[in-house]
Amino acid sequence: MPGVVLVGAQWGDEGKGKATDLLGSRVDYVVKFNGGNNAGHTVVIGDEKYALHLLPSGILSPGVTPVIANGVVVDIEVLFQELDDLISRGVDVSRLLVSGSAHVIAGYHRTIDKVSERFLGKRRIGTTGRGIGPAYADKINRVGIRIWDLFDEKILAEKIEGALDQKNHLLVKVYNRRAITVDETVSELLQYADRLKPMVADTALELNKALDAGKNVLFEGGQATMLDVDHGTYPFVTSSNATAGGALTGSGVGPTRVTSVIGVIKAYTTRVGEGPFPTELFDANGEYLLKQGGEYGVTTGRARRCGWYDSVIARYATRVNGITDMVLTKLDILTGFEKIPVCVAYDVDGVRYDEMPLDQTAFHHAKPIYEELDGWVEDISGARTFEDLPVNAQRYVHALEEMSGTRMSAIGVGPSRDAIIPRHDLIH
Repeated sequence: MPGVVLVGAQWGDEGKGKATDLLGSRVDYVVKFNGGNNAGHTVVIGDEKYALHLLPSGILSPGVTPVIANGVVVDIEVLFQELDDLISRGVDVSRLLVSGSAHVIAGYHRTIDKVSERFLGKRRIGTTGRGIGPAYADKINRVGIRIWDLFDEKILAEKIEGALDQKNHLLVKVYNRRAITVDETVSELLQYADRLKPMVADTALELNKALDAGKNVLFEGGQATMLDVDHGTYPFVTSSNATAGGALTGSGVGPTRVTSVIGVIKAYTTRVGEGPFPTELFDANGEYLLKQGGEYGVTTGRARRCGWYDSVIARYATRVNGITDMVLTKLDILTGFEKIPVCVAYDVDGVRYDEMPLDQTAFHHAKPIYEELDGWVEDISGARTFEDLPVNAQRYVHALEEMSGTRMSAIGVGPSRDAIIPRHDLIH
């Protein structure tokens, strides 16, 4: 049975939570394979709105086993804050599994993230300050702490001591901060160990057994393609692989297990934080998209930068992820525009680029080349079939399909759970 990967096809905030929720009744496992609590999913169920940061969206679907896999970095305090919030609202969280191989975010990771970002000044990356990057850096530098380590106090103390040996020099001598002690960090982490232990498992083994048994497994990416540390707009990226390949290394399953890759993409474009953004709008249209779309970060509350749909990025995301199906979200936000520009290529110093320029300088200088499509004024929030959409909205979707190189298999037309138009089966 299929393993399905779901990834963001822009800079994040595309509505991956809605897409996961759409598939929730048909999957047995939902796996978070990268990132940490530096991104969020908003899921609306009836009158209830849920903002998830570290937990997989599948935790809201009855009967689904949610998994935090080895590729994630885990802030344990945040984990239990989210769990307690859901429990207080009557959500069953008892099925959650956490990989023992996932790395832990400690207090010193958050401290270093915040002070180093301030130290960069105008060269700042735009991190969330939640310790994600420093935790991944420790993982790569082989001085990280894994979930398993919390259950052996001696090993935990030794690893923290090794990690702090260099960090305290940095904090004291460069950033003029106090040194962090081993004991305070050990105490910080051990307070969660007993409650965490029943959730911890060899999740890679669990997932492979589930696939062998014919279960449906959905791998849900955090962040998005253009924030991938290898394939995104480096250096304005996250610290993990948010593309489909990251689902494999981040969860411990092989490529032959994946049968489809679903991309999630907005009918326009947004991004949070620093970095180039060719179609960004600085006029009334951008302000309209911001307010009408409620474009504020789930995790940070920061206003998102807004722009028109960028088919160059869409084609790039389709290629690097191997996207088989796209979920187009927030089509309803474009209602009311007489003309809707779509970026079809870039102009870089007089040279046309139909494909994504990977050179940082070229992308910084990229100016969008637009084609204008006819808009519509009809309210589409009640549409439940493609034929219910106005003709110009249908034409807009068809144009995006042709420009983006993959089919739009579902279309979001509003924030509620059922405000979506299915066109093709997403699991195949």
